Amino acid sequence: MFPVLCFLDLICGFVYPIKSMLMLKFQRVGRTNDPAFRIVVTEKRSKPKSGEHEILGSFHPKTKQINLKKERILYWLSVGAKATPRVHNLLVSNKVVEGKKIPIKIAKSPEAKIEKQTTPQP
Repeated sequence: MFPVLCFLDLICGFVYPIKSMLMLKFQRVGRTNDPAFRIVVTEKRSKPKSGEHEILGSFHPKTKQINLKKERILYWLSVGAKATPRVHNLLVSNKVVEGKKIPIKIAKSPEAKIEKQTTPQP
């Protein structure tokens, strides 16, 4: 399954390739109370402010301004990168990719769950 490292591999500097999952994500770059997002290609488990592979566009929710690099987005999707549900919905609405929008699940706060349990049911 996994290749066994030997002493010669370490001396020669041979590095076994590690496949990582690439995602098209939003990266928040706006000021306080003025959100703006970049659409970037980054590894799936990377932190939000960590380095991205490439910037593919931007999205300003207040002004509804959207800038997308269509050719580069299609390239990264063809290579095997996947888009997060929100980015996928943005790409579908701007007709960069074809398909249906993905329903986004919003997690409820713990307070709402407690209130729901304490209300009597008829």
